Amino acid sequence: MRAVAERQDRAAFLALFRHFAPRVKGYLRRQGADAAAADDLSQEVMLKVWNKATHFDAAKASAATWIYAIARNTQIDAFRRENRPEFDPDDPALVRDSEPGPDESIDVGTRAARVQDAVTSLPADQALVVRMSFFLHKAHGDIAHELGLPLGTVKSRLRLAFGRLREALRGVKE
Repeated sequence: MRAVAERQDRAAFLALFRHFAPRVKGYLRRQGADAAAADDLSQEVMLKVWNKATHFDAAKASAATWIYAIARNTQIDAFRRENRPEFDPDDPALVRDSEPGPDESIDVGTRAARVQDAVTSLPADQALVVRMSFFLHKAHGDIAHELGLPLGTVKSRLRLAFGRLREALRGVKE
C-alpha cells in the first residue's frame, strides 16, 4: 500500500488488485449485490484505492480495513443512485396550470390591490425602502448607499414596515 501511495507503483497495485479485488467482490455479493453489480463495484473500489492511496494511514487502520470501508461506501453510494427517484417533468403534481382560472385572477388582483394600499399607507421612509427592496429588487447595501443611510437603518425601516404590513394584510389569502 505504501508503494502505491508514495510512488504509484503499478506492480504493487497489481499485487493489491489480485489479492483484494476477488475478496471485495465476494464481500459485495454477501452484502446483496448481484454478480454483475459486484463486479462493477469491485472495479470502482479498486480504482478508488489507486486514486486515494495517498489518503491511506497505516496508523489508523490496516489496508484491508481501509479497502473494505471504501467498498462499503461505494456500495451505499450505488444504492442511493439507483434508488433515487427520477424527476418526471410531466408529473401532474409538478406541472403548472397554463393560465389561472377567473376566480384566481380576481383573487390575485384583489390581493395585489390590498398589498399596494398597505404599502402606500406606510410612512414615506419605510414605503421607499420596501419599494426599492421588493419591487426594484435592490440589495439592502445598495439601498443604503443610494439613500445615504447606514445599513442598519435600512434594515430597521424594513423590519418596521413588515410589522405594519403584516397587521394591515392580516386575513389576506396567500
